[in-house]
Amino acid sequence: MTTLDHADAARTGARPGPPGAGAAAPQGRRRSGRRLSVRSRWELALLLTPALVLFVLFVLVSIAAAVYYSFFDWNGFGPPTRLVGFANYTKALADPMFQGAVRHNLQFAALSVVVQLPLTLGLALLLNGRFRGRAVLRLIAFTPYVLSEAITAVAWLVMLQPGGAVDEGLRSVGLDGLVHEWLADQHLVLYTLFVVATWKYIGFGVILFLAGLQGVPAELREAAALDGATQWQTTRKIVLPLLGPTIRIWIFLSVIGSLQLFELVWIMTLGGPAGSSATMATYVIDRGFRRYQFGYGSAVAVLLFAVCFVFALLYQRFALRRDTAGALSGRVD
Repeated sequence: MTTLDHADAARTGARPGPPGAGAAAPQGRRRSGRRLSVRSRWELALLLTPALVLFVLFVLVSIAAAVYYSFFDWNGFGPPTRLVGFANYTKALADPMFQGAVRHNLQFAALSVVVQLPLTLGLALLLNGRFRGRAVLRLIAFTPYVLSEAITAVAWLVMLQPGGAVDEGLRSVGLDGLVHEWLADQHLVLYTLFVVATWKYIGFGVILFLAGLQGVPAELREAAALDGATQWQTTRKIVLPLLGPTIRIWIFLSVIGSLQLFELVWIMTLGGPAGSSATMATYVIDRGFRRYQFGYGSAVAVLLFAVCFVFALLYQRFALRRDTAGALSGRVD
């Protein structure tokens, strides 16, 4: 150590260390950091392993099995032996019933974006205001989402029966002309199911948008009000652009849910009447488990997975990717 070092040590009361002690300390910290890093990696691997094992067993293995069985004409009994190649896929793509199921899924997805989005967003904006009873209204809006799809389907199935609660409610207010066979009319059943699905899932969208609205700085609204902006102008110019990432996430979840729609339809209509409410998922179950065409049903399931996967990939590439980039750079588009 130098004289100045000894003087500093004497002034501060510290004991001078041996030569090289200062250089050794950072090296020791680096070695400790490396050991901690290795330990953290093992802990992370230990925590992730159960989830990864379950994902492989119940997702990847199931997908691989469906792809394998899709190349066979198999009734589900015994090992598959009759290899048919891509015949199941060509049969499905040429089947008018399957084409109708795909069309119904796409109609559901389009209705979700065109009808549910403005309805859910408007309700969220309303419930974001300050007024008495707001908490109760939020609870009422969210309650249907808490119910299982099976309970929702059975309850609405009873209410929509001829002479049920819906028909009697319309008659009680003099709207007898609006009474219909809601689940038996081929031209009406899909829209009836859409109304039920909207009632079931609107609460989720409201909560999602309310969470997004909490991230809109109040200062921006106050500044807009001081500049003379109306409530509509503030919502259109400030709130909606800042809600862009949340809206895009909702659209993604809504479309994927529409493509996978099954339980409500299966319990309420079984895809009927005459396939007018069938979806890709109900078509899979009907062919696979009711008609014992497991090879063909597996092919349809693979097609359904492919549609969802391609949509998710494209949506991530062209819509969600810029949200991720904006979050990393501090921007919101």
